[in-house]
Amino acid sequence: MVSFDLDLPAMKEWRHRIHQHPELGFEEQATSQLVAECLQQWGYEVHRGLAQTGVVGRLVFGDGSGPRLGLRADMDALPLQEQTGLPWQSQIAGKMHACGHDGHTAILLGAAKALAQINTSDTTLNGTLHLIFQPAEEVGGQGGAQRMIDEGLFDQFPCDAIFALHNFPGIAVGRCEFRSGPFMCSSDKVLIRFRGKGGHGGLPQLAVDPTQPLAACVLGLQSLIARNLDPLDSGVISIGRLKAGEVYNIIPEEGLLELSVRALQPRVRERLQQRIVALAEQMAEAYECTAQVEYEYGYPVLINSEIESLQIEMVAREVFGADQVNASSQPLTGSEDFAYMLQQVPGCYVLIGNGDNGFAHGHRTGPCSVHNPHYDFNDESLEGGARLWVALATHYFSNQ
Repeated sequence: MVSFDLDLPAMKEWRHRIHQHPELGFEEQATSQLVAECLQQWGYEVHRGLAQTGVVGRLVFGDGSGPRLGLRADMDALPLQEQTGLPWQSQIAGKMHACGHDGHTAILLGAAKALAQINTSDTTLNGTLHLIFQPAEEVGGQGGAQRMIDEGLFDQFPCDAIFALHNFPGIAVGRCEFRSGPFMCSSDKVLIRFRGKGGHGGLPQLAVDPTQPLAACVLGLQSLIARNLDPLDSGVISIGRLKAGEVYNIIPEEGLLELSVRALQPRVRERLQQRIVALAEQMAEAYECTAQVEYEYGYPVLINSEIESLQIEMVAREVFGADQVNASSQPLTGSEDFAYMLQQVPGCYVLIGNGDNGFAHGHRTGPCSVHNPHYDFNDESLEGGARLWVALATHYFSNQ
């Protein structure tokens, strides 16, 4: 393994600076400016403007004839009011880094600085490194990854393999977990409108009540998981919004259901769409109503490729220790738009431990999930994440 030094004080400073000034998807102007300035200072060829605020840094090792490696970090924050009380708490009302993208960006910057130094001293390495700082992972729908791809990411910066990481609260700092194959679920949004005929609550025979197919659909949706999927397949249907009427004695014209639908296999995703649409339409017909289904595909299933998973497993065991790496982790029902990049380029998405990271009034309260106002990225995870990227890149450019 190549020896190198990490600038840990700088990594913490970058992380806290980004945390104090969170920016939502496609608004990451200050964050991308910081990234671009650092990369330029260290000798990277810097490109800006993909997906509006995206930044890509290119560094050539040797004559560049070796493999091409992509490393990606997300940069955006969430629309959430922070309640940690930490000295570096968000200074922007209603915005906070509640998912640790500030840490992911600082990790990749720390690795970038170390790799630039290695490139000046180690002439045996050969290949091209592309560091991808992506906006808008949190926006859903067509997030920053797909937009960067559509605007020519892999045409301008071709990669033979690509990797990304995410912190995971509850996993101990110094651990790394992932798996080959499907690792994170697809995430789709479905809006179902049941339309009937409004009327007086005391004269139901003169109305067509849309709450009946709505209620029947609420119960029927869970039967799709229980009776239409193989018991060994994974699928989740959650009802996030249910609305019908405004007044207790008026039968409404319309009832609404809004769903979150997740699947761990593309074929299960397709099956659930077919059955949800059929169920809504048939329930509506049974109660003499109509149904309109708006089905919005979100992020696809995230699938880690086998070869790249084996590569990062070997490197992670060197960095964290063999007993601290789980390469057969359970899949997650969350979703990630890095999945779009993995549809274009083979690679692997890994989790690093974030330990106990919940805070209130400036004091640690124990583990806390992401997307929570008490969450904070654990600075103790910065070193391990950066060492993983440096070790992966040096391995990749010396052993291909």
